[in-house]
Amino acid sequence: MAGASGKKEKVKVDKAGPSGGGNKKKDVKKETGLGLSVKKDENFGEWYSEVCKHEMIEYYDISGCYILRPWSMAIWEIMQTFFDAEIKKMKVKNCYFPLFVSPGVLEKEKDHIEGFAPEVAWVTKSGKSDLEVPIAIRPTSETVMYPYYSKWIRGHRDLPLKLNQWCNVVRWEFSNPTPFIRSREFLWQEGHTAFATKEEADEEVLQILELYRQIYEEYLAVPVVKGMKSENEKFAGGLYTTSVEAFIPNTGRGVQGATSHCLGQNFSNMFEITYENEEGKREKVWQNSWAYSTRTIGVMIMTHGDDKGLILPPKVASVQVVVIPVPYKDANTQGIFDACTATVSALSEAGIRAEEDLRDNYSPGWKYSNWEMKGVPLRIEIGPRDLENDQVRTVRRDNGVKEDIPRGSLVEHVKELLEKIQQNMYEVARQKREACVQEIRTWDEFISALNQKKLILAPWCDEEEVERDVKARTKGETGAAKTLCSPFEQPELPEGTLCFASGKPAKKWTYWGRSY
Repeated sequence: MAGASGKKEKVKVDKAGPSGGGNKKKDVKKETGLGLSVKKDENFGEWYSEVCKHEMIEYYDISGCYILRPWSMAIWEIMQTFFDAEIKKMKVKNCYFPLFVSPGVLEKEKDHIEGFAPEVAWVTKSGKSDLEVPIAIRPTSETVMYPYYSKWIRGHRDLPLKLNQWCNVVRWEFSNPTPFIRSREFLWQEGHTAFATKEEADEEVLQILELYRQIYEEYLAVPVVKGMKSENEKFAGGLYTTSVEAFIPNTGRGVQGATSHCLGQNFSNMFEITYENEEGKREKVWQNSWAYSTRTIGVMIMTHGDDKGLILPPKVASVQVVVIPVPYKDANTQGIFDACTATVSALSEAGIRAEEDLRDNYSPGWKYSNWEMKGVPLRIEIGPRDLENDQVRTVRRDNGVKEDIPRGSLVEHVKELLEKIQQNMYEVARQKREACVQEIRTWDEFISALNQKKLILAPWCDEEEVERDVKARTKGETGAAKTLCSPFEQPELPEGTLCFASGKPAKKWTYWGRSY
């Protein structure tokens, strides 16, 4: 069964169970080997690795690279379908630029590439021959795309230019690869837009950030904070960076969930992206870039998973409902199987993603554990008694609550249940996150909260040197503390409030903590 021990256990179906399970055929597998070997609260890193390996990813023979299996790829596709439709409403068009970057172009924007230099992977050979000029593999595509923006943008009628690409990027240098969260190659979308005015750029930055909030909160059921990154933490070469920040209570670490940057006119300066305005004068464009990646899936797993495995929010689960027959000796097995198939058909016709598990070489108990580990939001069991009473039994993955439902009202009830599961998962995650937030005023309180793995809200003077000093003073084996973001929704800052780290007058409230 899907316990925490990982030992092989005999699967027992309770004879007095609600679905009328009992004796099983001799050829049914009685040992499972299912279950995680560690508990989430005891060894989070090992727990996370085990959960990911259960049909989400497969480890590859190059460190930091992972195979995305269909179970995780389906989640990415559901988010992609939502986001792609939303940006198209904003008149953003999809395109594709090459994976390779010439060094001359890459190094043109000094501040920008310095931020990525350690992570850039280079192609230096073709077959056995050295390339005359090494070619970089994109870590991000500003320098790939913007030479062509300067070619395509000539007059004010060419603006705004709004492009997005769904692609992969490669970032090579890091010491601790983590599936989804930090990998050498990952999938993402990257939007790159150009406007005539800063006001238009500012407006889009927040529109996109709101879509990222929706992905996390409304699809993945993960609470996030929308806010502004510090000057130290902003996108290299940009004017300012906004982000949605998640927090993992088990590790006490923040996660930068997605970013929406205003690049200002820095890149239009470097790449000479100008247009002729209505008065015939040449002006520089204002630019944005924005992205979210497959990191979203890792944040979802970390937030919701438990000692039985994954728990998937219904909105992103490729299978929302699994229907399992629970026959026993002398029962009308074919009738039970037919009822399972009919149930799946009814649910599927109503737009619910449902599957039946009619495999006869596994016991019902083994199937329960298997589908629980895969995180399917709702299980439906049909046994002899259910057949007799024209009902089914539903079992929720998020809280284990069981209900007997008349088959006549099943579709409506399942739709309602899936909505409740989605809402409950978000609310449980929000409450856990809120329980970790600690408001502090002094350095001693900051250190105490940091050691307790808190998400720290502190008054700050907003000086870069002070943040660098905090990083230096908190550096240790588990990483240094830094700003996560300054929330747009600022609590009241009483006059005379001092910065927790410098003692200077505080200018804002900012979230601090360790991060992934």
